[in-house]
Amino acid sequence: MFDIPSVIPHRYPFLMIDRITAIEQGKWVKGYKNVTWNEWYITESHQCMPSMMIVEALAQLGAFATIEQEKSLGFLSSISGVEILGEAYPGDRIELFYEVVKNRRGFVLGRGEATVEDKVIIRAEEIMIYIQKSTEG
Repeated sequence: MFDIPSVIPHRYPFLMIDRITAIEQGKWVKGYKNVTWNEWYITESHQCMPSMMIVEALAQLGAFATIEQEKSLGFLSSISGVEILGEAYPGDRIELFYEVVKNRRGFVLGRGEATVEDKVIIRAEEIMIYIQKSTEG
């Protein structure tokens, strides 16, 4: 459906989204991340996906929604108003949603939400991404 590696540069083990399921370019995007036992951050003593990795997944999703040109890069610039309301464990599918609030001069401000089985586990009121446009031809 959507070729994620052609839009954002992240690769395993730092690619935090598995699939884009719907998008309205420049406005919002939906996707998901399947959490498995094979994730590098899942250990015997820590058996859930770290909350900040889920925030990173939301930022990656946001960059995908706003990058209009291949070879552009999106960088997580800042976050604010993050609420951690639950956790995601191996076997869970994290549904991700990012909505663009403002897009000015390469800075994209949006909000995001991550859910597992229709229960919100992470809510971020502000996720700012800086989009660096390619200077190649």
